[in-house]
Amino acid sequence: MNIGLLGFGFMGKTHAYAIQNMNYFYGKLPFKAKITGVCTRSIETASAAADEFNLGKAVTDEDELINDPEIDIIDICTPNIYHYESLKKAIAAGKHIYCEKPLCINDKQAFEIAETSKDIIGQVVFNYRFMSPILRAKQLIDEGRLGRILSFRCAYLHNSCTDLNKNAGWKQNKDICGGGVLFDLGSHAIDLMYYLCGEFDNVVGRGQIAHKTRKGMDGQLWETNADEAFYIIAELKNGAYGMIEANKIAIGENDGLTFEIFGEKGALKFDLMEPNWLHFYDDTRQGGELGGDKGYTRIECVGRFPAPGNIFPSIKAPVGWLRAHVGSMYSFLNSVYYNRPATPSFNDAAHVQWVMEQAYKSDEKCTL
Repeated sequence: MNIGLLGFGFMGKTHAYAIQNMNYFYGKLPFKAKITGVCTRSIETASAAADEFNLGKAVTDEDELINDPEIDIIDICTPNIYHYESLKKAIAAGKHIYCEKPLCINDKQAFEIAETSKDIIGQVVFNYRFMSPILRAKQLIDEGRLGRILSFRCAYLHNSCTDLNKNAGWKQNKDICGGGVLFDLGSHAIDLMYYLCGEFDNVVGRGQIAHKTRKGMDGQLWETNADEAFYIIAELKNGAYGMIEANKIAIGENDGLTFEIFGEKGALKFDLMEPNWLHFYDDTRQGGELGGDKGYTRIECVGRFPAPGNIFPSIKAPVGWLRAHVGSMYSFLNSVYYNRPATPSFNDAAHVQWVMEQAYKSDEKCTL
């Protein structure tokens, strides 16, 4: 399978790593995948990336990769505002698509892409679904170990907007990102709660810009135009309620993704900064005067993935952020090879996009 890579920033490098190292983590792959072209805005950047990372031909026009009959898959790692047009062209060309989140910049675009992409295999990159503790959490929920889900809390906290001496990045510029922290971090949190707890029904949201004026991308003073933090109260179709926070003004945080899920029979807790463990409370266990067997159990998830993804480095080895991206890419390529629907699908991505759209609309109406 030949892959055309659009964009080679941080996420482009991450995707390239996943593709080029997948065979270490998954034994005896039935397919071979290779990046055979990379597109960036400047030929110098594209050529340097192609030479250093063995990415095939270097181009500045994405159409050269999208319309190349030798390329089977388009991998989209460009800023959010460019996704929609690239997706439409790749679908028209009959390419399978692996696209960074969010799928588009509004729900109308996202639902259109989900509807028109039925003849190709498409997956959006919600990579946290593929961490071992999340896989175990999903298994416990599907087995009914939590019973009916009643409530949840999820927060994704960064400190990346706290340094006012640092130039803003493109993800802080709504003109390029299409949104703010809700798109960048919030989409992950929303998808995790959707994946684990169920489909959303109603949301209310409130955005926050703490630093109205800061250095822009060019180092000059600039009026911040994208949310730096966002807070959501949500109701799911199954009756559960919950709160979601996406925040880049959280001093002291690095990559602080946490969640708690509470059901009638049990509960789960997870912390990305402690990624090897899932905490499970089983309320069916026997209590007693001194506590009995009650209490949270710390499940050692570490490198325990479904076969054939459990061969390297070891099921006992600590897990990391990159491993989830390898797992996400493997899931997509495996779906392409066997010609079966991928997940998280473009329909899933469109639902997440709808939730974010409703949250932004709610924020516009808020009078607090």
